[in-house]
Amino acid sequence: MSYGELERLSAALGAYLQGLGLEPGARVAIMLPNVPQFGVTMAAVLRAGYTCVNVNPLYTARELEHQLKDSGATAIVILENFAHTLSEIVDHTAVQHVVMASMGDLLGTFYGRWITFAVRHLAKMVPAYELPLSHGRKVVSFKKALALGERRTLAPSQATLDSIAFLQYTGGTTGLSKGAVLTHRCIVAATLQAEAWFTPALAKVGDLSRANSIAALPLYHIFALTLCLLAIRQGSSLTLIPNPRDIPKFVEVLKKRPFHMLPAVNTLFNALLQHPQFKSIDFSHLCVSQAGGMAASEGTARHWQKVTGSTMIEGWGMSETCAIGTNNPVTNTEFSGSIGLPLPGIDIAIKDDAGNSLALGESGEICIRGPNVMTGYYNQPAENALAFTADGFMRTGDIGIMDAQGYTRIIDRKKDMILVSGFNVFPNELEQVISLCPGVVECAAIGIPDEKQGEAIKVFIIKNDPALTEDDVAAFCHENLTGYKRPKYIEFRDDLPKTNVGKILRRELRNPTA
Repeated sequence: MSYGELERLSAALGAYLQGLGLEPGARVAIMLPNVPQFGVTMAAVLRAGYTCVNVNPLYTARELEHQLKDSGATAIVILENFAHTLSEIVDHTAVQHVVMASMGDLLGTFYGRWITFAVRHLAKMVPAYELPLSHGRKVVSFKKALALGERRTLAPSQATLDSIAFLQYTGGTTGLSKGAVLTHRCIVAATLQAEAWFTPALAKVGDLSRANSIAALPLYHIFALTLCLLAIRQGSSLTLIPNPRDIPKFVEVLKKRPFHMLPAVNTLFNALLQHPQFKSIDFSHLCVSQAGGMAASEGTARHWQKVTGSTMIEGWGMSETCAIGTNNPVTNTEFSGSIGLPLPGIDIAIKDDAGNSLALGESGEICIRGPNVMTGYYNQPAENALAFTADGFMRTGDIGIMDAQGYTRIIDRKKDMILVSGFNVFPNELEQVISLCPGVVECAAIGIPDEKQGEAIKVFIIKNDPALTEDDVAAFCHENLTGYKRPKYIEFRDDLPKTNVGKILRRELRNPTA
C-alpha cells in the first residue's frame, strides 16, 4: 500500500464514520491484527475527529466486553476471524455500528479474494458467528464502508492537541484493564521524540523514505504503534507481520527485501535465533535492533550480535508513556543491560513513597514526566490520584537506580505485575477469574522466571472438589483468559501464606525458602 492509497482509503473510511452521526470524540474500537486495514482504520478514526480504542484481537468475550463498556465505544472495526467473540457480548455494550473486515480486503481484487477464501474455507480461521442486529445495530463490510465513504467528503476534524487520540488499555491493579488517555499532544510528542532518537542510526540509509521497518509486534500494542507512527512521519516502509509466532514464515519475509529497523521483545529475538535458516538472512542493512516490552537478556543480546552483527538496543516504556520513555543510544556497540537515558523532553526521577527525589545511586520508584505521558486513566479519578506525584511525575511501579551519567537500571517491580512476553498481566485479574472455576476455593498467581517468555504464570489453588484437576483449571482459563494470561503451571495446595489480616503473601510464594 502506498501513502497515496492510505490517504485516499482513510479519507473514505473517515467520511463513512462521520456519516454515521457519531459525536465528536466518539470512541471507535479497532480489533485488527497486523494487516493493512489497521493503518487505514487508525488514520480514518483520527482524521474524522474520533478516538481510537485499540483492542487485542485475541481477547476473550469477558475481556472484550469490559473494554468496550469501559471506553463507551459506539463503533468497532473488526476482522471477521474474531467476530464470534464480539457476537457473544455486543448486546451488553454501546456498540451500534460494526465494520467487518476480511483478511484479503486490501490485497488486490484477485489475490485478495483468494486470501479471504483460503482463510475462511481452507484454513477455517473464521469461526461461525451471528451478530445480533438488535437496538438498530448495523453491520457493514469494510469494502462497503469504503465505497459508501467515497461518495462523501471528509469534514475537517474538530479535534485539538488536547483531544483524546487513543485510549490505550493496560492492566489494572484492581483486576480490570484501564484506558490510558493519550491526547494528540502525547502522540505528536512521542513520535517526534522517537524520530530524534532513532534518526542518527538510520543515517546510512540516506533518504529515509527508503527505510524499511519490520512490524512484527502487534500494532494494538503501544510499542509497535509508535513504530507505525514513526514510519508514517518518515514516509518510510513498514512491513507487516500478521503472525510473528510463525517463525518459518517470518524468516522467509525477512529474506525477501532489505530491512533497516527491527523492534522486538526478547522472546521474539530468541525465537528467531533458534530457527536454522535465520543465519542465512542478509543483515547488512540492519541499523537498529530495538528491544522493548520486557527485559532484554544479556545472553540473547550477545547471541544476536554474534549472528547479525547488530547491537541489541534496550529501551523502556509503558502504555502510559506512549511506549518509549528511556532508551540506550542507538550508536551503542555493545549491550548495556540498563534501560538507558530519557528521550528528549522527558524527565526521569527516582523517588520514595512520599514523592521525594532520591540521591544518585539510591533505589526507589522510577517516575517519569514529559509531554508524551498520559493525562490520566479514563474515568478513573481514584487511580489518577495515586498515579502522579505532587510535582507532576507519573509513578511507574518499577524500582530502579540512576547512575551519575543518567542511565537507569531496573532492579525490581513495586507492583505484583507479571510480564509475559512483553505483556502486562496482573495477578488480581487472574485470581478473580480463576476463583470462578467450579471447585476452586482460593487461588494466588505469581510470575516465575521463564527462558522463553521472560516470566511465566504459576497459579496456586486451594480446592474443595477432590475431582478438580489441572486440566480442568487449564480448560477454564482457556475459555476465559487471553493466551498470554493463561497459567503455565498449576499447583494445588492445602493452604496459602497470608498476613494476619488474611492478605495472601505472594512474595512467599515467589520465594518459598525466604
